[in-house]
Amino acid sequence: MSLNLNKVILAGRLVADPELKQTTGGANVVSVRMAVNRRFQSRDAQQQNEADFFNVTAWQNTAEFIAKYFRKGSAICICGRIQNRTWVDQNGQKRYTTDIIAEEANFVESRNAQDSMPGMGAPDAFSAPAYSSAPMSAPKFEEIKTDDDLPF
Repeated sequence: MSLNLNKVILAGRLVADPELKQTTGGANVVSVRMAVNRRFQSRDAQQQNEADFFNVTAWQNTAEFIAKYFRKGSAICICGRIQNRTWVDQNGQKRYTTDIIAEEANFVESRNAQDSMPGMGAPDAFSAPAYSSAPMSAPKFEEIKTDDDLPF
């Protein structure tokens, strides 16, 4: 049996306004860049922050959600997968890129925090759910009335 797992969770800020586009086949797509802070200890044992930048692509409902509710500087949490692509450029050089394919997007900050950011408008309905390309179903829990029924 082999194990295959490709799951990424990133929380950071968008570095540009998302722009909703459509493919020639009519699929909605958003490509954005996000900055994610990384803490490390410098040689003099001081805590330092640096940012890593990731290319994020979202499709369909997730793309629409990001385009509608997020702007440059918005805090966002992305759940998805890593995807590598290769292509040959106009000069015949082989090129590589690694992208994050967003399967879910979620709010990170409260509405008040977004309102206080310069140039940020609040979303129309902050309580809007996160959108996911995966089918969703509620977990089924069994109610246990007393501790006597517990297996441990």
